[in-house]
Amino acid sequence: MFRKQTLLPLICATALGASLSLAPVEPAAAQVRISAGIVLTAPPAPIVETRIAAPGPGFVWIDGYWNWVGARHVWVPGRWVPPRRGYVWVPHAWVREGRGWRLHEGYWRREHRR
Repeated sequence: MFRKQTLLPLICATALGASLSLAPVEPAAAQVRISAGIVLTAPPAPIVETRIAAPGPGFVWIDGYWNWVGARHVWVPGRWVPPRRGYVWVPHAWVREGRGWRLHEGYWRREHRR
């Protein structure tokens, strides 16, 4: 009798575990991502960074920003980059789109001269 009482809960737990493993499971990223490139979670406030001295004349400071990696925001630190003559740096920016947020990557834009 002792054996039946011990085995029955074990058999029920095993059957329950097997049935749960067949249920569809959505990854965590699907719970915070609306569509490709748009996430529900707003980026945290920017981290205030201390700029070290520029490595050379004319170098451009690119501010750090929050990137989206996997299912969370990850800070990308700021850095100095060599200048590109005739171009200006447009920083990374999170923009509200519908119910979510989209990261617009920073890029070099041709400087308009008049």
